Amino acid sequence: MGDTPTPPERHAVEVPGGRVCLVLHLPDRAPAPCVVACHGLSASKDGDKYLMLGAELPPAGYALARFDFRGCGESSGREDETTIATRIEDVEAVLKLLGRHAALSGEFGLLGSSLGGFVALHVAAARGDGTPLVTWNAPSNLFDLANDERDERPGIGVPFFMELATHRYESTPVGVPRHLVIQGEADDVVEVEHGVVLHSRAAEPCDLIVIPGADHRLTEPEHRRQAVDASLAWFQKFVRGGPGFTPGPERGGLGGRSEPPG
Repeated sequence: MGDTPTPPERHAVEVPGGRVCLVLHLPDRAPAPCVVACHGLSASKDGDKYLMLGAELPPAGYALARFDFRGCGESSGREDETTIATRIEDVEAVLKLLGRHAALSGEFGLLGSSLGGFVALHVAAARGDGTPLVTWNAPSNLFDLANDERDERPGIGVPFFMELATHRYESTPVGVPRHLVIQGEADDVVEVEHGVVLHSRAAEPCDLIVIPGADHRLTEPEHRRQAVDASLAWFQKFVRGGPGFTPGPERGGLGGRSEPPG
């Protein structure tokens, strides 16, 4: 008989005005580094991408924490009352909770999809410790959201637009290192140019992988597989204390295409 996977743990952490719910998938080896996955707008921790990460990372020696931002999934609140600042608070609260977990080493990686990647970039920049980061189809700025009709995006409300008007979080930060940008070539929500800009703003080590034919949600299983495999390889390379981590000169490069198709 094969080894039985460790059952995932369920946790909740208090945040201003509510609570954030999360699921933690642990590897057999402890203490382990942990990757925190941040979902996109009007999504949840229970999407297929995050369930796949929860199944794939623990056998490779990494814990995977997937959580619901306030107003999504099992977490409390209304999404149309949230902002980038509240989403950042949610990620920081999750990291603080996991930092006290006995089975975790305190070494983290961040993975964010779409708006979750935008948020994860701001969290990594604020931490300032070179936390390894992977973004999937993340926007480089929120100008397009500001120009959309509000009724087309029910998860965005007045507080979001009021925050955007201050220009505090209108763009991603510059100079975040250890950033792998994964971008779908056929993404019609966040176009390829956003991935190119994210890569240009990152500090070394960084890399850009454009997945041919992939859409915004990475709907096709083969595209999702490419994204998960490349993400795991990045974390193995840069998350300290993880299996495969070797201290030494840090350079990006996972064989991805660094320019969009002509």
